[in-house]
Amino acid sequence: MTTSAIDPLPPRDLGGGLLLRAATAADADALAAFNAKTHAVAPSLADTSIAAWTRDLLKRLHPTFRPEMFTIVEERASGKIVSSLNLLPQTWSFGGIPIGMGQIELVGTDPDYRRRGLVRTQMEVAHGWSAQLGHLFQAISGIPWYYRQFGYEMALEMDASHRIPVANLPDLAERETEPYRLRPAVTADIGFLAETDAHGRQRWLVSAIRDEAIWAFELAERTPDSVAASHVMVIEPTGEAAHPAGYVVHDRDLWNGSLWVRACELSAGGSWLAVAPSLLRLLRDAGAAMAGDDPAKQVKRVALGLGTEHPLSHAAGGWGPDIRRSYAWFVRVPDLPAFLWRIQPILERRLAASPAVAYTGVLKLNLYRGGLMLTFSEGRLTAIEPWATPDFSEAEASFPPLTLLHLLFGHRSLAEVEAIYPDCYVPKHEARVVLESLFPRLPSRAWAIE
Repeated sequence: MTTSAIDPLPPRDLGGGLLLRAATAADADALAAFNAKTHAVAPSLADTSIAAWTRDLLKRLHPTFRPEMFTIVEERASGKIVSSLNLLPQTWSFGGIPIGMGQIELVGTDPDYRRRGLVRTQMEVAHGWSAQLGHLFQAISGIPWYYRQFGYEMALEMDASHRIPVANLPDLAERETEPYRLRPAVTADIGFLAETDAHGRQRWLVSAIRDEAIWAFELAERTPDSVAASHVMVIEPTGEAAHPAGYVVHDRDLWNGSLWVRACELSAGGSWLAVAPSLLRLLRDAGAAMAGDDPAKQVKRVALGLGTEHPLSHAAGGWGPDIRRSYAWFVRVPDLPAFLWRIQPILERRLAASPAVAYTGVLKLNLYRGGLMLTFSEGRLTAIEPWATPDFSEAEASFPPLTLLHLLFGHRSLAEVEAIYPDCYVPKHEARVVLESLFPRLPSRAWAIE
């Protein structure tokens, strides 16, 4: 997975003594220092893990990112960086269909320069780059509310976790040996990691595609103290002729006494019920080794940050279900017709397996600031046309701006969207059946390529 070139960003005078430009590798130290301060939990602190991530992006060979995908706003006179963000190109799977996506990250502005439209200007640049690369949507794992003003909606599940107290984990029976072990993944495991990851993606509507180039980067090119770095471990049975059973990815540090698990998959046919007790004990022990002798850092729980529907969370549910509700990715779809055409096969398969099989008709969707007309003939999507002046009385369904994204990304059911937004209105029963068939609520798990 490699990225294509983007048009160069010529230096642009923003007025007020400020200059917008693209970053280069020579900006690594200054931009790392800026991001470490801007994204710290307290103004007096600097987040060294953010600094390390920034340096990695600018100086290491990332498989999809280039240094010029950072934007920088600086003072002309001093060269001081006052605002920055970046675009991380990647490919995600939507129901098995690869779709180009641009993740916006490390968005920050010096407090003295906020509310001047600097982020908006840089977002326009990043959105332009994303369009050049053929991306059909963008996503941000950002602070609450803020990105709605740029056309994003929080419409994709993120970071729901199942936290299991280590005291609740089942002990081995007397004279029993641990049936599995963990070892660090190595270059020879890359093919296995990519294959196992592809198998696991089948359960999700939306997930990031990690090919062999991505796994090679995860294993060899990240600085250990980067916030994006992880321990990638192979799960294998104990025994002389052991073959990999799966993999688990966990953070390099404890977070408030928790060992955070970012990803976990088993090979096709692997039993989660059989693996879960041993794996969780091994993760507990890994956390204890990370804590060392410091009583303030003792591991108290294993946090499965795998979403609400991961099989490991279900298999481990009897050992203390402490479910932390999901946050959400901000998502933006600048061209809804283009996105819908891309997933046309999925929509038609859903109709074919639903009460609306062989549906023929025109689904008129009022989006208040515009609309769409979706034409179906015997279950085939044959036309998607803009409805420039939608008439509320003629609409089969009305959705306030951006709320249709909840259905599109399987984040909410139609009934849930109606319950949240009183101005979401579906007056016609036939349209309700078609919409529920086209857009069921489905689980997603997006571990982004950062």
